[in-house]
Amino acid sequence: MTSRPPVPPRMSDVAERAGVSKMTVSRVLAGRNVSQATRERVQKIIDELGYVADAAAGALSSGRSEFVAVLVPSLSSSNFSDTVRGLNAALGPHGLQLLLGDTDYRLEQEELLVRSMLRHQPRCVALTGGRHTEATRMLLQRAGIPVVEMWDLPSDPIDTVVGFSNSAAARAMVRHLHERGYRRMGFIAGASERDRRGHDRMRGYVAEIRALGLGEPRVIRLGDSPITMSHGAPAIGALLDTWPDTEAVMCVSDMSAFGAIMECHRRGLSVPGDIAVAGFGNFEVSWCCQPSITTVSVDAYGIGVRAGEMLLAALADREAGDAHRRKAVKIDFTVIARDSA
Repeated sequence: MTSRPPVPPRMSDVAERAGVSKMTVSRVLAGRNVSQATRERVQKIIDELGYVADAAAGALSSGRSEFVAVLVPSLSSSNFSDTVRGLNAALGPHGLQLLLGDTDYRLEQEELLVRSMLRHQPRCVALTGGRHTEATRMLLQRAGIPVVEMWDLPSDPIDTVVGFSNSAAARAMVRHLHERGYRRMGFIAGASERDRRGHDRMRGYVAEIRALGLGEPRVIRLGDSPITMSHGAPAIGALLDTWPDTEAVMCVSDMSAFGAIMECHRRGLSVPGDIAVAGFGNFEVSWCCQPSITTVSVDAYGIGVRAGEMLLAALADREAGDAHRRKAVKIDFTVIARDSA
């Protein structure tokens, strides 16, 4: 004999047991003006029944929720997970909870997630990058809530921005390698156009190689996004097969740099003696690798904290009836010189 699943208690059950109206129960839940005796009686019944208010219904009636919609390209990336931690550190103490979405580096997936999340009436939205579909931009602009774009510095932001120039960061790495005496430099990138920040790093490499008068850029594009350690080995193999005299290579991420270094070890090549290898991101693998990887470091956690602070400021402006102020906060990056280059 099968048993029916238990039915969760409803607001009407709480009201009936407490001898009050559903409106009074709603007032207690919302912290509105109710006598202390009534509040205690209703709360006692809520605790006894284990009643949990319907947050979605509350949002529909009040026009607000306690959620912040957050979209990142990959939850498996430690950089983006650090950004999420930073957002939570800034927003959590103010009673705001994160509603997370993984776009898988796809603008169409981002659009679907934005449509879905806006149905939950989030207080604000944080999303990664400055490139979106036209529909996504329109949805966010019409939503009338604060929006922050992270990890990029778009020329036409939707609202507020916390990021840095990936192109400028790559150019800084090329200059660093040039100062170390390297002239014949290559770049390992992903083949997909989905990772726009990776594409910007490649553009920065190409621009600086040409600015320094170092001949034609040596670019190998291989692998889908997100780039992993497994991309580095075949990519550096293709680079050395095409340009055997390459002295140094910059990789789009520390992950591919690690894979490239391991392939150099397998080929009997010394890093940096035979070829120097640099990465991007300052992932944990960059300082655990042997040799440790020269890389570009960005404060991923700090991006999240600053983005959260900007969202809180925008919400406070709205509560006070002040005019909204669009801002762009530029985050610093640093070239970290280690043993690999």
